[in-house]
Amino acid sequence: MLTKLKIKNFAIIEDLEVDFSEGMTCITGETGTGKSILLGGLSLVLGKRADLSNMFDSSRKCIVEAVFQINQYTLKPLFDKYDLDYYDETVLRREILPHGKSRAFVNDTPVNLNLLEKISLNLIDIHSQNDTQTLLENEYQIEVLDALAGNEELLKKYQNTLISFKNCVKEYEELHFSQSHVQKAFELDRFLLEELNSSKLEIGMQEELEENINELSSVEYLQKTIANSIQMIELESFGLLDKFKELVKNINGIYEKSKKFEDLNNRVGILSIELEDILESLKSQFEMLETNPEKLNEFNLRIDHLNSLYQKHKVKNVDDLIFIKQKLEKTIYNNSKFEENLLYLEKKQKNLENTLRKYSSELSFNRKKTISILEKELKLLVTKMGMDQATFKIQLDKGNEFYNNGTDEISFMFSANRGSDFKTLKKVVSGGELSRIMLAIKAILSQYKKLPTLVFDEIDTGVSGKISSSIAEVMGTISTKLQVFTITHLPQVAAKGNHHFRVEKKLDNGKTKTFLEFLNHKSRIEEIAKMLSGNKVTKSAIEHAKQLMN
Repeated sequence: MLTKLKIKNFAIIEDLEVDFSEGMTCITGETGTGKSILLGGLSLVLGKRADLSNMFDSSRKCIVEAVFQINQYTLKPLFDKYDLDYYDETVLRREILPHGKSRAFVNDTPVNLNLLEKISLNLIDIHSQNDTQTLLENEYQIEVLDALAGNEELLKKYQNTLISFKNCVKEYEELHFSQSHVQKAFELDRFLLEELNSSKLEIGMQEELEENINELSSVEYLQKTIANSIQMIELESFGLLDKFKELVKNINGIYEKSKKFEDLNNRVGILSIELEDILESLKSQFEMLETNPEKLNEFNLRIDHLNSLYQKHKVKNVDDLIFIKQKLEKTIYNNSKFEENLLYLEKKQKNLENTLRKYSSELSFNRKKTISILEKELKLLVTKMGMDQATFKIQLDKGNEFYNNGTDEISFMFSANRGSDFKTLKKVVSGGELSRIMLAIKAILSQYKKLPTLVFDEIDTGVSGKISSSIAEVMGTISTKLQVFTITHLPQVAAKGNHHFRVEKKLDNGKTKTFLEFLNHKSRIEEIAKMLSGNKVTKSAIEHAKQLMN
């Protein structure tokens, strides 16, 4: 329910703030006073496009704020989905800055216009004679049947399954497309993997190869240098070993004379053992050294092969080659799974399709049971609104395509006069007739589901007398279930409202401004009398106005 509307700096509205209540609210005023401007301002907060030329003062920003009581709607999941703060009293606000930038907020959280519109569609529904084309759309016509049939939960199951089905079809097509392209690269990938496998890649192998190559390339130098080192250590009388033995003997002598040289004696003993060990290691290495051009050539070839792999795969080390090898193994494994995955998706798609057909058949069955009820109730309501010869015929046919609401294709047929052939609504109804049919449908829907606040913008244009009273009664019936606003020129409609506002255009400080005035009982009688007598409040008009209000 819309509880408050604030409009600042929009068109000829400088600053307007008004509170609304439940039931039926009538808004009247002479042509050109700004009734449509009110709707224009409201449409901004519903996410419609902004027009800078509609600003009262182009140097200041325009602000439209609407406060809704939304506790009767199940909107919390929608708010949670978009990470918005949920309050029973929710505020939608739109700001148009002087330079043209537009900002939108839901409970002070910035949102884009698409989200603002998505939320507002659940809160308010505006209709005019030029805005009833949704009635001609198949999707809306089926939505009406679903409301009467109580298909809400079943429709959710169908739509969730449809999402899964479409995702499955998309996944299958993408996988099939990928397979055809991947297959071309499969042989190359397999060749590259075999090449990498044959290279027996190991972490650190490049460093090991380079060390081996360096050693084999330096055999003569190593032999000569190690032999010289051995000679330096063990040469009699002049070698390190003999000299070191003499040193050990001297230190032992010192230690025997003074125990404070114990540590020095131990260290020299350790050095002596270490020197002998070094000598043995040098002899062992010397014996192992050999000139091996075949091995050297093998190692060089392996290094050259590694370098060619680096260049081919555009990497710098063996670790990267191993990573590429692992990726290729995974790719080839996945390729081998293509057929298996395609068969799985094909089976899943078939199962989902069968479930969709089951749900769509149940939806169709429920709809067909309610067709006669809708036809009968529509007939009663439009007859009451002056279309006494009108009849309806609704036909459902099963289609082959999965629509968002099932597989049904609907034909909403209408005959305006007794004996006339049935034709589709769009071919036979006038704007006025379509408005009354829409009003009748809203009246029926309000009995079966919670509708948003309804705003009827002069949909009663072109009717008068008894018919206008009937239209007012239908609006009044709807307002017992939900909040209704009607902008009207008809006194019969204005008299049936629970609340009444008059739109006036006045000159204030040299500027023309629009004002919205709440009318009390006495003021309402005078306003309706003016509407009856053409702005002249006569005694008879006052009496007539009182009769209409009673």
